[in-house]
Amino acid sequence: MSELIVTGGKKLKGVIVNQPAKNSALAIVCACLLIKQKVILRDVPQIEEIKRMLELLNSIGVKAGFVGPRQVEIDSSGNLYLDKMDKKSALAMRSSLLLFGALAKRIKRYKLYKSGGCRLGERTVRPHIFALGQLGVKINSKAGYYEVNNSVLRGQEIVMYESGDTATENTIMASVLAQGTTIIKMASANYMVSDLCYFLNSAGAKISGIGSATLTIEGVKQLRAVQNYHIMPDPIVAMTFLSVGIATGSHVTVADCPLDFLELELCKLRVMGQKFKIKKRRQSANGYFKVADIELIPSPLFALLDKIYGRPFPGLNVDNLPLFVPILCQARGRTLVHDWAYENRSIYLLDLQKMGVKITMLDPHRIWVEGPTEFKPASLKCPPALRVAVVLLICMLAAKGRSILSNTYAIDRGYENIYSVLNQAGADIKIVDDNKSKIK
Repeated sequence: MSELIVTGGKKLKGVIVNQPAKNSALAIVCACLLIKQKVILRDVPQIEEIKRMLELLNSIGVKAGFVGPRQVEIDSSGNLYLDKMDKKSALAMRSSLLLFGALAKRIKRYKLYKSGGCRLGERTVRPHIFALGQLGVKINSKAGYYEVNNSVLRGQEIVMYESGDTATENTIMASVLAQGTTIIKMASANYMVSDLCYFLNSAGAKISGIGSATLTIEGVKQLRAVQNYHIMPDPIVAMTFLSVGIATGSHVTVADCPLDFLELELCKLRVMGQKFKIKKRRQSANGYFKVADIELIPSPLFALLDKIYGRPFPGLNVDNLPLFVPILCQARGRTLVHDWAYENRSIYLLDLQKMGVKITMLDPHRIWVEGPTEFKPASLKCPPALRVAVVLLICMLAAKGRSILSNTYAIDRGYENIYSVLNQAGADIKIVDDNKSKIK
């Protein structure tokens, strides 16, 4: 596994272009199993987690792969063989749970390996089991796998046990081909859920209420082929680049930011004293989302007087919460960061103490962050948590001197060419191959 040599303390400049949304792409790739024709997707991020998902689909009989830059072709018209599933790919990502909804109409009985991805604590599948069970999908948890039995799908009025993104996506996918009408209450209204709904509607689904907490889905008999659906830009990657720019005190612009899913984040930054300009407002390539370029202007920062915490949309995105830590490190004062959604993620942030960051852990969910910080270079290992791993990289970019970051698959899983993108903006990141004999 590669490691990074980061020479920090450099100002970034120019324009950093955001990437397509990982979580949208994963759901939409799985939703292609609902369509027994060829589908072409555009603006699919070329990241490790997408590659693992395509490997998994190919292993069960789907013809899926990149056919051009950010262009994926998927043909699931043939027979599917779940007993031939690539175990390694399934175990590598929690997003394989999206097969629950994608296969609800196609396969009566199968087993799905219990998956990995970010190790962030007790992430239960109970919301999936509760909602899908009402539609006719029975899921039993066994040692190392889930046993899935699908019966005739019938629409229901469902109140989500938890307003989770993936659970909502699974319920949507199982509902579009169900008999009758399904009403999903307490649905996630997050970006990837909306993107999935727009994609399915382009294939002939009948979903209304998109962007709200109540979705109404009229079941249809079949879906049609979709050509050239564009995945939306990623609000989490956009926030990542904003965090890099602010932590390094750079005058830099982040392009293609989905504004509706960054509103509270930008509000918090404004309250902290961060100056920025929103420029070139426009629609996303798929026509469904507002995007713009955000120009960061170096500014003195002040800690938030109250706590900062993530919550379901329209709150501050749970994935964006750790990305505020490098920013809070540069702010004068102390802020409470409350990561209620995960038991372990805040613990991983304690590694920043080795870089001179003043972090105090109150419990597994809450930390104090005090600034301003003079970052020190360090040699660290990425934890098995995507956003915390990239936080370590951000702080290294802000630290004057030479840092080393290993176990970087945790970052590669969700970010497309992030090292070269940052280098083009003025960063100094070198990739050392596994054998330590070659530097890229």
